[in-house]
Amino acid sequence: MHDENQSELDWALVLAPYRRDAAFIEILLAENGMSVRVCASTDDLADLLAQSPGVILVTHESLTPQTIEAIAVHLSAQPNWSDLPIFVLLDRKAPHARIRAELERLWPQARQIYFQRPVISLELVTAVQSAFLVRLRQREVRDSIERERDLRFELNHRVKNILASVSSIFRMTRRAADTIDTLVADFEGRLGALANVHSAVFEQGGDTVDLREIVDLTLKPYADKAKRLKIDGPELLLNRDAGTTLALCLHELVTNAIKYGALSTDEGRISVIWKISDDAQPILTLEWIESGGPPVKEPTRAGYGTRYIRSALSAIFGEKPIVLFEPTGLRCVARGLLANVVLTDVRPPFK
Repeated sequence: MHDENQSELDWALVLAPYRRDAAFIEILLAENGMSVRVCASTDDLADLLAQSPGVILVTHESLTPQTIEAIAVHLSAQPNWSDLPIFVLLDRKAPHARIRAELERLWPQARQIYFQRPVISLELVTAVQSAFLVRLRQREVRDSIERERDLRFELNHRVKNILASVSSIFRMTRRAADTIDTLVADFEGRLGALANVHSAVFEQGGDTVDLREIVDLTLKPYADKAKRLKIDGPELLLNRDAGTTLALCLHELVTNAIKYGALSTDEGRISVIWKISDDAQPILTLEWIESGGPPVKEPTRAGYGTRYIRSALSAIFGEKPIVLFEPTGLRCVARGLLANVVLTDVRPPFK
């Protein structure tokens, strides 16, 4: 009756060396949909216990010192969530009180259920079925504990990454700021861009964020200029790191556009366009194009925003972006393998 696909805890181990108890119990439980493995020899007991039975049924005759010790060793290794049920079938004339006291002393980690032979079939079947249900609930608790532990590790990892990002943003903002007011305004803006992406990732319940949502969230504070914004591209989910970095880059670009570029005038326009090639290894191309603003001249030295954009986009795309200060408007083109920015290592969602 051994099903190789049976999960741990889902089968009963029977120790009944004499009479026809083993065959009787096996047939009885099997007829009621329960998997059974019979231990025919004490030599096999340790191996069977190592396979994690859901319940154990032992007869009076099987309670030898070797069997009792093997089960005691197995019980001592049980995790905290496990309360292994052991059914003990005793003869009517057996010293029940003494046996129970001794087994409770030797098997303190087990939940012991005693039956007197001859056993009423329905009572035994009902008791074993109930024990399996209890084991199922225990396993659910175990899985919940493991998920909680994994989530704690993941949360700790994410918090560290977020704090590192905030610290880095602050240091870079401080170096570029001329006044306290500028520092506060720029830092709040960049921090807001970071928060928006993390909120988007959280709401989607995983480690990805939609590219269009990143663009929308970053440009949302400038909704009054929405008619002058063109956003176009296929649906695309980016990994969390790429999404966060891209949001910060877009924030730098839109801030520059408001101060000096296309959004500093009523006629200016901005297009954010991306496309994916049909190559064997698809290429993602993302463009930021400004037009209709004041004439643009290339600065004599690169400011913080430009340096950050070049560095950050190079890191996520694997290629240096093209930043052009064309007379008609700033143009930034980022290009690289799609595999660099999409999620390739699928992990459990963080909710």
